[in-house]
Amino acid sequence: MKPKATAALAAAILFQFLVLTGMYVKAQLPLWTGEEIRVKTVPVDPRSMFRGNYARLQYPFSELDASLFGDRSLRQGEVVYVSLEKTGSGLYRLAGAGLEEPEEGIFLRGRVSGSWFRDSGEAYRVRYGIEAFFAPKQEALRLEKVLRDAAEARLRVDGDGRARLVAVLAPESD
Repeated sequence: MKPKATAALAAAILFQFLVLTGMYVKAQLPLWTGEEIRVKTVPVDPRSMFRGNYARLQYPFSELDASLFGDRSLRQGEVVYVSLEKTGSGLYRLAGAGLEEPEEGIFLRGRVSGSWFRDSGEAYRVRYGIEAFFAPKQEALRLEKVLRDAAEARLRVDGDGRARLVAVLAPESD
């Protein structure tokens, strides 16, 4: 093989390795540098909750009223920011939503995945990348019982609003 061809092949392999390493680091950054918060989960039908060894999760801020965004209609895939505030019990809840990244406080960055009309007007479904929790089979069976009523999710959120799911727990009693 010619030296130029060998160098080009080595450069291509190195480039692919660097791209994959960058993707991994970006995905793990919230776990390494993010602030840990707890949020309430919403029960999901247990008959369709598990596919293999993961639980499907939903949160009170997974469905947002269109009124939070004024008169503007949102498109599927559009980025939205959800501000969270800490409650007396230590859980975080929806404080507001908008299209601009908040300058301070804890917030999540999500994407609109759909919209529909309900009695109170238009609503949007937003995905944050924390809607599935993978677990070993025994843990998944335990989660099935916990999630029937509601549970709490421990998240790590970085300064850009990217979140990663750390654990799903039975709610703490106050």
